[in-house]
Amino acid sequence: MADEKKRKEHGSALEKSLAIIEVITEQTQSIGLPDLTARLDLPRQTIHRILLQLEAIGMITRDPSRDRFSVGPRLSHLAINTLLSANQSAPIRAVLQDLVDDIRETCNVGVLDGLDFIYLERIESDWSLRVHLQAGSKVPAYCTSGGKALLAFSPTDLRRRLFKSRTLRRYTDSTITSPEDLERELATCRDTGYSTNDQEFNVGIVGVGVPIFDQGGRPVAALACHAPVARVSLDEMLGHVPKLTAAAKLLAEIWE
Repeated sequence: MADEKKRKEHGSALEKSLAIIEVITEQTQSIGLPDLTARLDLPRQTIHRILLQLEAIGMITRDPSRDRFSVGPRLSHLAINTLLSANQSAPIRAVLQDLVDDIRETCNVGVLDGLDFIYLERIESDWSLRVHLQAGSKVPAYCTSGGKALLAFSPTDLRRRLFKSRTLRRYTDSTITSPEDLERELATCRDTGYSTNDQEFNVGIVGVGVPIFDQGGRPVAALACHAPVARVSLDEMLGHVPKLTAAAKLLAEIWE
């Protein structure tokens, strides 16, 4: 333990910065300097100096009213770009392809980017009637099944900040635009373990989604499928939930 503490104290600035970032990203909410000091066994002055440097380049953000730190926009974009890279593409696509071959509907894997849901991987069905999007595309999280699956299992304070950050735009007559109504919908998602999209983003498109959890039980991504209601009803889509859940567990193992 003493050797580890000595290594941290005399490690490079990069090592110290990474150690701070690791602690911040492990939290479900913002963290203050006292807690960081206790967790890292680094001098308080050193941590404070590095925090200011990380804040200056957008890697972390500070809540000035409480002097607490959380993940910044640049770090979020770095994480998304890492997941979008080709490093893990092949095994993810293999799981998705097996699922699409089985249920014969379009499936995708994505992550939250604020109140948007960004596709990491997406495989279209072979039907001529389908929605054409590609990896890297963004859709609103609060009215799509993948996004709702992640919002449902995100920390409450994070959801509240997200809902305050942007107006919930109405895309169809079915779009939920009230934060209170959306919270009730997400509570149902948590109870059932899956989310639904009943023509909330595009008229005529229904979908279901399930979260993908890491080893610590945190939602890191979501797996979803959708189809035209002219071909598949929402009740029929719900029949795919067990297969989506099984595939989500396989995807979780890829990210271990």
